[in-house]
Amino acid sequence: MFFQNKKYKPWKKKDFVLSILQVVIHAIILLGLFAVETVLDKGGNGFIAFITDEKTLYNVVYAVIVVFSICTITYLYYFYEYRDFLTRAKNIAVLFISIELSFLLCIIMGHFSGIFTRPCTLCALLVLLLINHRSAVFVNLMFNTLLVSMDLLCQVDFEIARVLGSFITGVVTGHLAVYLVNNVGSRIKVFGMGFIIAIAASLFAFVFSLEPGITILDILFVIAQAFTSGLSSIVVLMALLPIFEYIFNMLTNYRLSEITDHKSKLISRLIEEAPGTFQHSLVVSTLAETCATAIGENPILARACAYYHDMGKLKQPDHFTENQHGSNPHDDLAPELSTQIIRDHATNGYDIIKKHHLPLILADVAREHHGTLPIQYFYNKALKYTEGDLDIKDFSYAGPKPSTKVSAIIMLADGCEAAVRAQNDRSRDKVAKVVNAIVEDRLKLEQFSDCDITMREIDIIRNSLIDSLSGVYHERVQYDKMKDKRFNMFDNSKKS
Repeated sequence: MFFQNKKYKPWKKKDFVLSILQVVIHAIILLGLFAVETVLDKGGNGFIAFITDEKTLYNVVYAVIVVFSICTITYLYYFYEYRDFLTRAKNIAVLFISIELSFLLCIIMGHFSGIFTRPCTLCALLVLLLINHRSAVFVNLMFNTLLVSMDLLCQVDFEIARVLGSFITGVVTGHLAVYLVNNVGSRIKVFGMGFIIAIAASLFAFVFSLEPGITILDILFVIAQAFTSGLSSIVVLMALLPIFEYIFNMLTNYRLSEITDHKSKLISRLIEEAPGTFQHSLVVSTLAETCATAIGENPILARACAYYHDMGKLKQPDHFTENQHGSNPHDDLAPELSTQIIRDHATNGYDIIKKHHLPLILADVAREHHGTLPIQYFYNKALKYTEGDLDIKDFSYAGPKPSTKVSAIIMLADGCEAAVRAQNDRSRDKVAKVVNAIVEDRLKLEQFSDCDITMREIDIIRNSLIDSLSGVYHERVQYDKMKDKRFNMFDNSKKS
């Protein structure tokens, strides 16, 4: 699952060369798949006749134009919409391998079972879960265009109406699959969505199979083929996802659910070694999930980032307030050393998460969630021991600043939760005052200058945090003490 900042990093010449070269290589692979379809469709002898036919040159030119046009359009789409996506070879590989595997499976199933049995929604679903939903909608259209182009070139035995019907079925059911499966966090629920996709594909297949002279048995056969197509897309998707997750270290909602399980390795360590930090992370995860939902970001990702944002505190958990019980190690340390320990938890978190081969977005958020904020307490403490001026940068986090909206959400949720928890008065008015002060402070220090979050979204996050924190730390009703003598054992005001 790919998330990135719309404020693009500057490109170098090698970025253009490498990204274009990769796309060209995958275009050649797709042309090879066209050749595979020709061999399957015409057989060995037929293929020889095909390549010696005078129309072969036309067919080759046709295939080259189609494939390179679709690859060029796809490249331009990502260049203008998700430019940073193209700077990583892994991203391009994931995108085109998803297309190529789906294309190959459609070729095989279409050849042996029929045009309506092809898993036309598979490509859209892979891109949805491995990249994002906007990409899935775009790639679904490009993939089905590629598929219908192949049909028109190679599947000469199919009627044009049926080929176009298959194209429309693929586009519509692919789009439907994207919106049905998007943000579904359970693999079982995805299987349930597969039946809806299968029913939709069956309806389209029924409409496009109607022709003079067709029998009921033929219609039922086509409907059964289309129903199989819908279900097979989901089955193959579930089989391929773990492979992509493992090979490319990709992030999906299902993997997010797995790595936020309390039995996972790092979470278990956090519970055991830094219980205060874990409790803080739990509250931040609730806040982050609510904020992400409010501005249209992925709430499951926000929750996972919140779980891992303070993982760097595992290195020296007793040096952080929430894990202390009475004594404070910082009382015996110089302010400069205390600052270094506090500051390092951001970079330590990044290193720990990468060491355990967890998704990069979690590591990035762990490093970015304090941005370049000053550690004011130890800066003020250091001022008491010096007569000269101190450079505030020496008492600030190293950064970088948040580069994504989710990272910005974690920064605000983390700061607001800690500040509100430290207050004796947690009424709604006081919570609102604290949250507003935290937000304005981050804005004043330009902590969101490297991500594309808007002021409107910040205001939505601000209001969401006020509502959520008022609920988490609401005032409790003070009940009278029990008068029944049976409950005197709980009354510590008297000594026996």
